[in-house]
Amino acid sequence: MKKQILALSLGFVSLGLMAQKSELKTAEKAIKKQDFTSAINTLNSVEGAVMMGDDKYKSKFYFLKGKALSAKKDYKNAAEALNALLAMKEKKYSGEAAPILNQMIQEVSNKAVDLYNNKKDYKNAADNFYLTYMLSPKDTSFAYNAAIAATQAKEYDAAIKYYKELRRIGYTGVETQYVATNKATGKVENLGSKQQRDLMVKTGNYLKPETKSSESKTATIVKNIALILKEQGKTDEAIAALAEARKANPKDLNLLLNEADMYIKLEKMDKFGELMSEAIALDPENPTLYYNLGVVNFNQGRMEDAKKYYQKATELKPDYGDAYMNLAVVVLDKDKAIVEEMNKNLSNFKKYDELALKQKEVYKEALPFLEKADGLNRNIDTVKTLMNLYEVLEMEDKAKEYRDLYKSMK
Repeated sequence: MKKQILALSLGFVSLGLMAQKSELKTAEKAIKKQDFTSAINTLNSVEGAVMMGDDKYKSKFYFLKGKALSAKKDYKNAAEALNALLAMKEKKYSGEAAPILNQMIQEVSNKAVDLYNNKKDYKNAADNFYLTYMLSPKDTSFAYNAAIAATQAKEYDAAIKYYKELRRIGYTGVETQYVATNKATGKVENLGSKQQRDLMVKTGNYLKPETKSSESKTATIVKNIALILKEQGKTDEAIAALAEARKANPKDLNLLLNEADMYIKLEKMDKFGELMSEAIALDPENPTLYYNLGVVNFNQGRMEDAKKYYQKATELKPDYGDAYMNLAVVVLDKDKAIVEEMNKNLSNFKKYDELALKQKEVYKEALPFLEKADGLNRNIDTVKTLMNLYEVLEMEDKAKEYRDLYKSMK
C-alpha cells in the first residue's frame, strides 16, 4: 500500500513538472508575439510551483519574467528577476540576460542624468538614480546621486532613506584617481584611467603622473543626514546621528567639525567651543580651528582668550586677513566703554581729554592689525574703519588717502 501511495506521489510530481514546462513555453511564445501582459500573467500563475522545482526551470522563469517586465518598462521588477537569475549557479540564460539588464541600466541612468542636469527635475532624477542602483547594486554611486537629488528636491524622507542605505552598505565614495600635471596650465588634472593618463604623459603635454585616492564621503553623508533631520525639526536625532558616527570614528576631524557646525546652527556656542578644542587636539597646526575658537570666545566676552586664538591663527597662517581683522575688532571693543564715559563727561573737560587720549591709545594698538587686514583683503569695511582711525589719530595724509578711497568704493 505504501509503495502505491509513493507511486501516486511521484506521478503528481511528474505532472507538476510537465505543467511548469508547458506554462513556461506558453509564456515564451507570448513574449515572441510581444504579448508581454499575457506572458507575465502566465508566469505569475506558475511562480509558486516553479520556485519548488528544479533550478533549470527557475532560471528560465527568471529570464522570461525579466525579459517581459523589461519590455513593459517595469525596470524595478525586471531587475529583481534578472539579478536573481544571474545569482544562480545555473548559467544557461545568463548570457542572454546580461545585455537586457545592461540596456535597462543605460536607459535609466541616462534618463536620471538628463532629468538632473537639463530639466532640473530633481525629484524624478532621484527616483531614476536610485532605480539605476537597484538595477546594478554594484554601482553604489547612483545611490549617492539619488540622495543628493532628493535633498535638492526637498524630498527629505527619500533622501534619508538613500543616505541610510549608503551607510548600510559602507559606501565611502573613495575613488582611485589617475592624475598628471598639465604642462601648459600647471594644474593637476584627473585623466580618468591609468591608460589615458599614461598616454597623455607620453605626448609630452602632461608631467608628474600620480595615483591618488579621492576623499571619503562618509563624513559628508552623516552631516547631510543630520542637516536633513534638523530641517525636519528632529534636532535630537540629528545630534545623535553625528555622535554615533563620531563614536565609530573618534579621530575623524571632518565628522567632529560637522558636529560642531550643527551646534553653531543651534546657537549652542559653549558646545561648539568644546568641540573646537577637541579639533585642535587632533589637528594642532590648523589655523582655521584657532580662528573659530577666537570667534567663540569673543562672542562669549572672553576678549583676552579671543585675542590669543586669533594671534595663534596668524602665526600659523601669516596671510590670514580675517584673523587680523578680528584682532583689530577685539582691541576696538575697548572703545565702547571709553565712548560711554566720554558721553558722561561732556562738561568735564579734563576727564574728557584724558578719555580721548585713552581712546587714541586703543586706536594705535588696533591700527597695525587693521592695516595688515586691509593689505591682505581690502574691502569697504577695512577702508572705512582705517579712515576713521586715521582721522581720530590726526594722521591727515593717511586720512585723506582713505577718504578718497572710501568715496571711490561707495
